[in-house]
Amino acid sequence: MARAIDLARRARQHDDVPVGCVIVWGDDIIGEGENRREIDNDPTAHAEIVALRAAAASRREWRLSDAEVFVTLEPCVMCAGALLNARVARVVIGALDEKAGGVGSRYNLLADPRLLHEATLTYDVLSVESAHLLREFFSSRRG
Repeated sequence: MARAIDLARRARQHDDVPVGCVIVWGDDIIGEGENRREIDNDPTAHAEIVALRAAAASRREWRLSDAEVFVTLEPCVMCAGALLNARVARVVIGALDEKAGGVGSRYNLLADPRLLHEATLTYDVLSVESAHLLREFFSSRRG
């Protein structure tokens, strides 16, 4: 999660919401990313999507069934759907997103038995640090 926080800080440097994501397979990082919507002008360039693309390219496979995902902010519905489709084994979450969370706060796509996959979920890992980055970013934008 510490690496994901570093990536979130990097997103802040290019004026994106500070969210970072790291995907691990065993002891190896196979994908990582930070929010890149602003810098890439891409509404889908959330940290999780960037990291999933890198992980799938690294593994040369879209199924990431043994992967663990570390993300500083609870994934939105789009990202939760992508994690679901990638069949990740576990998602470790920093701060919760009460407004748009797709993995526990508002919805929980990764723990819905009606869907094609469920992942193990771990919450509140370095959540204070993750939430601080977000609060600092949004308070600076509000002036």
